[in-house]
Amino acid sequence: MTHPILTDPVALQHRRARATADGLFLHALVAEDLQDRISFVNRTFKDPVLVTPFPAHWQNLAQRFAVPPRIVPASDVLDLAPGSADLVMHVFDMHWSNDLVGQLIQCRRALRPDGLFLGVLFGGNTLTELRICLAEAEVEITGGLSPRIAPMGEVRDLGGLLQRAGLALPVADSDAMKVTFSSPLKLLRDLRHMGEANALNDRLRKPTRRAIIMRAMELYVQRHADAQGRIPATFELITLTGWAPDDSQQKPLRPGSAMSSLAAALGTDENPLKS
Repeated sequence: MTHPILTDPVALQHRRARATADGLFLHALVAEDLQDRISFVNRTFKDPVLVTPFPAHWQNLAQRFAVPPRIVPASDVLDLAPGSADLVMHVFDMHWSNDLVGQLIQCRRALRPDGLFLGVLFGGNTLTELRICLAEAEVEITGGLSPRIAPMGEVRDLGGLLQRAGLALPVADSDAMKVTFSSPLKLLRDLRHMGEANALNDRLRKPTRRAIIMRAMELYVQRHADAQGRIPATFELITLTGWAPDDSQQKPLRPGSAMSSLAAALGTDENPLKS
């Protein structure tokens, strides 16, 4: 089965090579969140693994975990042996993947029964301010529109992908945060430092006209700047949680297998419908 090519892998590698430690500030926040989530699970994970496109940066962050995970570089084919891990974390790569379900399936196969999967990726509300201003500026000046920001997934859809990958008890939750910048141009520079600049396969292969950029920046300031002139940018972080299936896990009852009625549980009278 072939998949649509969303991302240019060569361009993505070049973008990520320009990332800086300061630009990866969201990774430290995610590391703290993952630790919190793991602490609520009544279990000690002995063979954790963390998949990331920035393995060197995560070598230090990994030391914060009770059991530091093995760091695996992000790739189309992950360095994960079947049944080799009891915890797999996949961080800040899936929103660029050309085969997101394939990535989830590889993580599922790497887990032992009742192993935990945690994935973090940018969601569809990320950079909404920037994408709207860029789109309006380009349409205004050129009369057309080109792809600039990846069409990131919606939280309601991503939970279903966990099920498609064979993970049990799937949960997808979202946390939208506002980060302020001194100017829209500073935001664009920081996106480059984050390794998140445009790597879409269908992007323009020539530099964007200066008039488009400057008009988009003007719209951004007009609509979003605060009293001090700083502008906000939305970053939606979606966390995916799923478990490798195991007989010990809770399962829904078969339809019609209930031993008592809802009316009895609520202490009310049951009035059958007339046929």
